[in-house]
Amino acid sequence: MLVFVPPAYYLDRGAEEACYRLHENALDDPGYRAFLSRLAAPVLSQLPEGARGLDFGCGPEPALAAMLSEAGHEVALYDSFFYPEPDVLSRRYDFITASEVVEHLHEPGPVLEQLWSTLRPGGLLGIMTKLLRGREAFAQWHYIRDPTHVCFFSRQSWQWWGKARGVTPSFVGQDVILFRKPGVLPAA
Repeated sequence: MLVFVPPAYYLDRGAEEACYRLHENALDDPGYRAFLSRLAAPVLSQLPEGARGLDFGCGPEPALAAMLSEAGHEVALYDSFFYPEPDVLSRRYDFITASEVVEHLHEPGPVLEQLWSTLRPGGLLGIMTKLLRGREAFAQWHYIRDPTHVCFFSRQSWQWWGKARGVTPSFVGQDVILFRKPGVLPAA
């Protein structure tokens, strides 16, 4: 239940970046912040004070990171186009967010494994992506019309991914998936 676009149909890096630059995701846009709150709210409700996190795939204007920082958390940024800081991927985090990112991953397995490995025991991985609902719905789905979307996950694919790591995903609403890594976060 994971659908992916064959690599022959991927955009080249320049064309992909040009598509991302067309997005209107401003830090101070109340509508964009309301959209991001679908991930921010359930993540924030599960974090201890002063948690340290990573906003993976934050884009050119990291509004989600700003929202999490405003709530008192330290947030590092990573985006292969706009914040290509590979050193942040070698640190350890109490939480990681990936909002509207996983559908763009050319190699989701290694990327998700890298994120999971940087999460501290007891840490939280929060993902927001539209979920595949079946063959008939897929053909009419607006999500497949974005040429940068190359990987489409379903509830079943996230359940499989979690089971392989000994965890059960929590689904929040239609498009938020949370994973709690086994263990206990050390006190801040």
